[in-house]
Amino acid sequence: MNTIYEPESHRHQRITRRHALALGAAATAAATVNFNLLAAPAGQRTVVVWSEGTANVNANSKKVYPNDINIAVAEGLKPLAARGWQIITAGLADPDQGLSDKRLNDTDVLIWWGHQKHGDVKDELVAKIVKRVKEDGMGFIALHSSHFAKPLKKLLGTACSWGEYQADGTSVKITVKEPNHPIVKGVKDFALPLIERYGEPFAVPTPEAVPLDGVYTKPNGEQAPGRMCLCWTIGKGKVFYFTPGHETYDDFFRPEVRLILANAVEWTAPKR
Repeated sequence: MNTIYEPESHRHQRITRRHALALGAAATAAATVNFNLLAAPAGQRTVVVWSEGTANVNANSKKVYPNDINIAVAEGLKPLAARGWQIITAGLADPDQGLSDKRLNDTDVLIWWGHQKHGDVKDELVAKIVKRVKEDGMGFIALHSSHFAKPLKKLLGTACSWGEYQADGTSVKITVKEPNHPIVKGVKDFALPLIERYGEPFAVPTPEAVPLDGVYTKPNGEQAPGRMCLCWTIGKGKVFYFTPGHETYDDFFRPEVRLILANAVEWTAPKR
C-alpha cells in the first residue's frame, strides 16, 4: 500500500512532525514512531485505488501497464492532491488484501479494478466495504471488468453481467449524454480506437444517471449502443461504474478518462 500523492500542505505538516520527533529522539533515543499511525491532517480526504494485481503480470497487458493499472489510475488523479486529496494504491496481495479496517475507515472513495481474481476477495472484506458505502457514505467506483467484482454485485444486488464480451477490434464513440452531471464537467465527446465491447443488456438496477453514452463500431462496420458510465445511490453512498478500461488498452492514460475519474471521485465522495 503506497501513498502516491498527498496535499502539499500536508507534506509540510509531516516534515514538521518528523523534525519535532527527531528532536525528541535526541532526549529519548529508545523511542520509535510509526508515522502511518499519525492522525490524518484535518480536512484531508483519501481515495484508495485498488487492483487485484494481474495487469502487470500478463505479457500483453504488462506492455501497457508495467506498474499495474492502479498506479496508472492514481497518477491520473494527481490533480486532486491540489484540492486536499491523498491518493493511495492498494492491492489484493497486500496485507489484509490491501484494506485493513483502519485504511477502509479512513477511505472516502474506493476505486476498484478486478478481472481474474474476483473470487479471491474475502467475503468478510466485501461485507465491510458494503457497510462503509451503505451506512457511512463511502464512494465506490468500479472499473471495466469490475462489473463482476464482489463488492459491486453485493451493492447492486444483481448479476451485473453484460450481454456479450468481445475484444475484436471494436472502437467506440463516447458522447456526453447529461452535460450538467458533475462527472462530465469539462468533458467533451471523444472516441476510443479500441475497446472491449460489453454489449447490452447490462443486468443492473436502473441507474439514476447515465452521464456518458456510447456507440460501438464493430470491425465489420456494424454499430451497437452501449452505456459508458452509470450512477446509483446505495444507502448513504454513491456508486459509479465505468465501462472502458481493458487491461491491454491505454484508456487510463487518456486525458478524457483521467478527467472523468477525477470528477467521479469528487462526485462519489461523502459530503463534509
